Parts: sequence; C-alpha cells; structure tokens
Amino acid sequence: MNVLVVGAGEMGTWFGSCLDADLAYADTDPAAAERAAETTGGRAVALDAEERFDAVCLAVPMSAIAEAVAVHAGRAERAVVDLAGVMRPAVAAMREHAPDRERLSLHPLFAASAAPGRVAVVADEPGEATDRIRADLAAAGNDLFETTPEEHDRAMRTVQAQAHAAVLAYGLAREGIDERFHTPVSRRLADLVERVTDGTPRVYSEIQATFGGADAVAEAAERVAGADDDAFEALYREASR
Repeated sequence: MNVLVVGAGEMGTWFGSCLDADLAYADTDPAAAERAAETTGGRAVALDAEERFDAVCLAVPMSAIAEAVAVHAGRAERAVVDLAGVMRPAVAAMREHAPDRERLSLHPLFAASAAPGRVAVVADEPGEATDRIRADLAAAGNDLFETTPEEHDRAMRTVQAQAHAAVLAYGLAREGIDERFHTPVSRRLADLVERVTDGTPRVYSEIQATFGGADAVAEAAERVAGADDDAFEALYREASR
C-alpha cells in the first residue's frame, strides 16, 4: 500500500513511522517533507502534484482540516484519514468529499515524543486499507479505542482545552519561590507547566479556539476565590466528585 501524508510535522512523521507502507510526504514547507521522508524512509512530493495514492492522510492543523480534505481527498484511491484532532468537522468533510472511500479519523492523545500511546478512532467507513493502518498503529504499541465524533470533541473540551487553560493559568499566577518549598502538589503543577509550555503555542491556541472551556476554568477560579468557609467546603466536595 502506498500512502501520502499531507502535513510533515511532528504527528505526520509519527504516523508515517508506524506504517508498513510506501510513504510520500507533502507540506507547505518542502524542507519539512524532505525531513519526514528521510526520517521514515519515504519520499517528498509536491503539495500540488497529481499523483494518486491508496490512502491519503491529512496531518494538518484543526483550522485547516476541512479545506485540506476538500483539496486532497481526490488523490486517494481507497481511503482518506485525518490526524487533525477535531473529529466532527473532519468526518463531515470526508463524508462530503470522499463519499465512496474508506474514512478514518484518528487522534493520538500524546505528543510524538511520548509515543506510543492511546489513539482515539472514528472508523466512519472502515475497509481493508484502514484496517491495515489500524493494525500497523497497534503493532507499533499504540492502544486504539473507538469513539464517535461527538463524544470525542466533547471530551476534548475538558481533557485538552480546560486542562491546558488551568495549567497555563497556574503558570501565569505563580510567584517565584525557592525550589525547596515545593509540595508534591505544587511540584506536579510546575512540571505540568513546563510540559505544556515546551510545545508550540499555535497548537494550544487552536485547541482553545476549537473547543473552548477556558471561561469555565476562570469562572471556577472566581468561585473558589470568593467562597467563605461553608461555600469553600461545598466547592471542595463538588470538585472531588
């Protein structure tokens, strides 16, 4: 099977590294496509080339997924796959532009540096090609689980957007201290700030814009800040649930 990966960044390269396939990469940055190809033993192709492939994987930012599917789905002979991380618009675009192809939406719930890990899967139109891709991902040590576009996107509001907002808020609010004063809780929060801020700001910005949730975190912080003893106890117990 030959596979085109459109988007030769961190996750596109990770995806290619998991596959037992002939790989090609295309990217708005040709140098990135060359790097991904060198890393995984594939080749770089022009973004606007007319060559067709058994499967096309769109490893592009969330804000670009609908357009990318519209532009590149026609290059797939058998299957269209996405790694955008937002599933409702991705699946909708694949249904519109690849109605007669296998369709698979994947969201690796980790950075490539932390692979292997858990991968959310929407097998919107499964078949032999997408089954092979899923088998290759599993063989690389990843734990795949099936979901729906609606369930996935609803969960991402909490596990990504709200979690990131809470961690970044702590990073912005904290004061400099002697490291010896850290408690187990503050140490773990500081480590989370370091982990989140070691990424790409645009990626985190797109998550906030796509899923929202920071406003709910801010509202919860205001409730804690304004609570008297009884209200604080009630909030404490509410949070534990």
